[in-house]
Amino acid sequence: MRLGVLIPLAIFMLLCGVFLLRLLNPEPLNTVPSALIGKPVPALNLSPVETIDTPFLNSDVIGASDVLVVNVWASWCAPCRIEHLQIQALSKQDGVTVAGINYKDEPDNAARFLRELGNPYHFIGADRLGQVSLEFGVYGVPETFLIDKAGIIRAKYIGEITPDILHEDVLPMIETIRSSE
Repeated sequence: MRLGVLIPLAIFMLLCGVFLLRLLNPEPLNTVPSALIGKPVPALNLSPVETIDTPFLNSDVIGASDVLVVNVWASWCAPCRIEHLQIQALSKQDGVTVAGINYKDEPDNAARFLRELGNPYHFIGADRLGQVSLEFGVYGVPETFLIDKAGIIRAKYIGEITPDILHEDVLPMIETIRSSE
């Protein structure tokens, strides 16, 4: 009888220890190890988003600046609306080009979203079927990638980029990418 009580108690204590370690882990939860980190960016041959007067996104933009920020977004995505100010701030950084992949969205809705909030994107591509996003390993929006001048993916962020994440993680990573080239 005693062993029947001790085993569940030991398992419970082990689980509590695992949860406590995870809570104390300082690594941001939205920074995700990806199989694509350190690998070349997948092909970016996307069609333009109809009704948006922004150059379309293709692989020619790689290497045009020190850092290419690729933000996967959609008008129907509430976290995309929340992070939009941070994407606008990124688009104003020297040596940074911000490109948007409009994910499974209606062109009119995407255009309305950008008219309401402003268009931070230097380039936009439509991914109506989610094919390019799948090649990037995207499994939800928003997701953001930092790509160096050589076309290598250096970081991936899942979920909205908050002001804290922008200042504590994204901008320092951009500086790291710039200084390593």
